[in-house]
Amino acid sequence: MAQTSIVLVHDHELFREGVRYHVQASPDLQIVAEASNGQQAIQQVEHHEPDLLLINTDLPGISGLEVAWVVKRDHPQIGVVLIGSDTSPQHIIKVIRSGVAAYVAPNASWEHMLHTLRVVNRGGYPVNELVLTIPHVAEQVLDEFRQREIDRETQNFYSPLSPRELQVLELIARGQTNKAIAQSLDISNQTVKNHVSSILRKLAVNGRMQAVIYALRQGWIKDGSGSQGSFSRAEG
Repeated sequence: MAQTSIVLVHDHELFREGVRYHVQASPDLQIVAEASNGQQAIQQVEHHEPDLLLINTDLPGISGLEVAWVVKRDHPQIGVVLIGSDTSPQHIIKVIRSGVAAYVAPNASWEHMLHTLRVVNRGGYPVNELVLTIPHVAEQVLDEFRQREIDRETQNFYSPLSPRELQVLELIARGQTNKAIAQSLDISNQTVKNHVSSILRKLAVNGRMQAVIYALRQGWIKDGSGSQGSFSRAEG
């Protein structure tokens, strides 16, 4: 029997130990790598290309939801199981839009967790069933999706960033350093830094990766790198 490969991401070692213990007792499942933050998660997924990603929502730095979005964009075949407790309609919408297949409560039983992993590995989407089990959430989710569809054109084509800032951000998405961006655009390194500071301020995000992810979601830029591993090299 071929084992289902899993990358496990959680910032608490005790939780990872619990998952590891129960997975080791399951002959059809195998943890091939672990990570404690979002950046490590992306790197481990790129290296191992697992069948499943089991990831906590609340992580230091890049959130599990942001990692899920990046992974599903670059590796749509990987099933993502997200661990979290926020069941507000707004959060569930974000979970669905990110391509997450299942959303599991942190206090779920190990049996339920393992069952969910197997269902997702078979191509199932238990997150759809979750929407129907939470009172009033299904209706609000549908209403918000309808409104998003109505507003999509104006939301996607309007950007608070200048054309130059969009150029800089697209080059960041391709993994270029400040020095490389300055050479590409024939501007000074300090000007690049000024553009980056303006981008972060306008988008109200804390880092370059978050800015890139946000802009990609809105359709303002395209990532020509083909690999999220380049993000870690884009700081200099």
